[in-house]
Amino acid sequence: MNNDTWTSDTVPEHLKISPMGWVRVIARGVPLVSLILICLALLLLVRLIEKPLYGEVRPWTPYITQFVCRSAFFIMGITYQTEGTVMRGPGAVVANHSSWLDIFALNAAKRIYFVSKDEVAGWPGIGWLARATGTVFIRRDRKEAASQIAVFRERLAAGHKLLFFPEGTSTDGLQVLAFKPTLFAAFFDPALKDTLAIQPVTVRYQAPEGADQRFYGWWGDMELAPHLLGTLAASPQGRVTVVYHLPVQVADYANRKVLAADLEVAVRSGLAQHRIPE
Repeated sequence: MNNDTWTSDTVPEHLKISPMGWVRVIARGVPLVSLILICLALLLLVRLIEKPLYGEVRPWTPYITQFVCRSAFFIMGITYQTEGTVMRGPGAVVANHSSWLDIFALNAAKRIYFVSKDEVAGWPGIGWLARATGTVFIRRDRKEAASQIAVFRERLAAGHKLLFFPEGTSTDGLQVLAFKPTLFAAFFDPALKDTLAIQPVTVRYQAPEGADQRFYGWWGDMELAPHLLGTLAASPQGRVTVVYHLPVQVADYANRKVLAADLEVAVRSGLAQHRIPE
């Protein structure tokens, strides 16, 4: 883990999976994996036609991604709902980060493209899926700033909404860490500042009845496989709500620190019960 990784003294103890829990793991896991693989193959096939015709515009394949993400919650039995209005047109989106489930939650209602650190591109399976769905990979290096701005300009010109996690790490879902102002420096480039809109979004999880409030949170050194299995085995399941706040214009802010602080407040306001960051 890098130095940005958030940790806590305790982690929720997922109950030992019962025989019926394992039945649910299989009943949900097999359809979920099958859905992802089949739709990934379909996406890659459609992309063979889409890319030569439209380049990065991607008028068709994002709908496949949205279908998978919406269906995933149905398969897992997790209630999914949204509040607020999705921003129209290209721009940036910033959200809190609590779980691997965020990927499904944020893609389900909005055609977005994640901006991720370049190490993710090399992760087995996940990196391949990320590349296939149009994730933008960046290096956290000031020397790369000019090239990153060029990529952002190209993707925004293609009508994309680029999604950032300004906390730089995931938490337990009960808090929002301070947004890193450095992530907003590119937005103040003269080529972007005057026209760029940013929509703050809150992803809020409600744990299954009787479970730890942090049930869906995935952070620090927690392993993915046990968390995934515990989520699939849960009964009853909980709820995820994606709250879309009013967009802001970068041109209305004097600098990146003020912008980051304002967006942080907006995202934090969407949590029903906010805890002071550790």
